[in-house]
Amino acid sequence: MYKKERFEKIIAWFEQNMPIAETELHYGSAFELLVAVILSAQCTDKRVNIITPPLFEKYPDEIRMADASIEDIFEFIRSCSYPNNKAKHLLGMAKMLHHDFKGEVPSDINELQKLPGVGRKTANVIASVVFNKPVMAVDTHVFRVSARIGLTTNSKTPLETEKQLVKYIPEEKIAIAHHWLILHGRYICLARKPKCKECGISAFCKFFPLKDK
Repeated sequence: MYKKERFEKIIAWFEQNMPIAETELHYGSAFELLVAVILSAQCTDKRVNIITPPLFEKYPDEIRMADASIEDIFEFIRSCSYPNNKAKHLLGMAKMLHHDFKGEVPSDINELQKLPGVGRKTANVIASVVFNKPVMAVDTHVFRVSARIGLTTNSKTPLETEKQLVKYIPEEKIAIAHHWLILHGRYICLARKPKCKECGISAFCKFFPLKDK
């Protein structure tokens, strides 16, 4: 199967079977999503959703968070991965957002990446989810699933994966395709034991015919 055909069939299946696909992070504003995505690095969305309600109650906006100390923030996020670094990033992000961006979360990828704790993946998530921009955030799920099912070829980095995906996915579908791949990787195409018998796209998957060999 040619790559273009594989993309078309997989996209068609997701459109039919998962017409609504959204982030599983809980948030009420662009600021809250930015905080949640920073916390989600190497941490589950489930854990982040446990941490953020009391954090947002104490610090509902960048002004309140900018006045906190690293130690204050750490106490709220200590159960997530790398809490020391993330506390520093959140405080630095809140201060820069307040002083340099007047409290407005930027929509531009390059501007977003100026914020502490915000790399390309996080910037793409914000641009995609909040501003509906046609950008592809590549996390571990997207990287793994794309390679396994044959959407990417010999990709060695998240950026290579991003470029290959946006080349074949129609621009208007890139934002939702990010969620399709994440959710598929989270619940079906698992890292160690993919649930191929439950998978709706196994007929188009590059890995499936090789699985039992």
